[in-house]
Amino acid sequence: MAETSAGILLHRRRGAASDPRDVEVLLGHMGGPFWRGRDEAAWSIPKGTFTDEAPLEAARREFAEELGSPAPEVAYIELGVFRYTSGKAVVVFAGEADFDATAITSNTFELEWPPRSGRRQSFPELDAAAWVPIADARARLVKGQRPALDALLQHLG
Repeated sequence: MAETSAGILLHRRRGAASDPRDVEVLLGHMGGPFWRGRDEAAWSIPKGTFTDEAPLEAARREFAEELGSPAPEVAYIELGVFRYTSGKAVVVFAGEADFDATAITSNTFELEWPPRSGRRQSFPELDAAAWVPIADARARLVKGQRPALDALLQHLG
């Protein structure tokens, strides 16, 4: 069975409230040595896997784990389920809120690094977060999550 994740795509508006070019989304830069120094296709919606939780509750939990602060208390709408070519799926919820992206504290994962060295190191799941104009977010997001931007724009009208 394919892995299923849930995530929150926070957005905020700058400038003209009705102009989609003034929408920014909150993205996290993936941590670990593979992503170090990469920008294109190296950012993600804060998300993670779940099994026995409701998708929105899982998305809220993962947001807090990956950013170190609870998800804002706002209304969330489900944008849809987006599938990666690998078969993974992510349920994405959108909410409009501001959030301080400068002071994140992500949970960590362990990895043998360097490969075949026998040494295990801890790395943050997300090593940075940033508000990104939606026009720039497409190139930064991992490919499987890019359709969520179109769904958000459609929702915002």
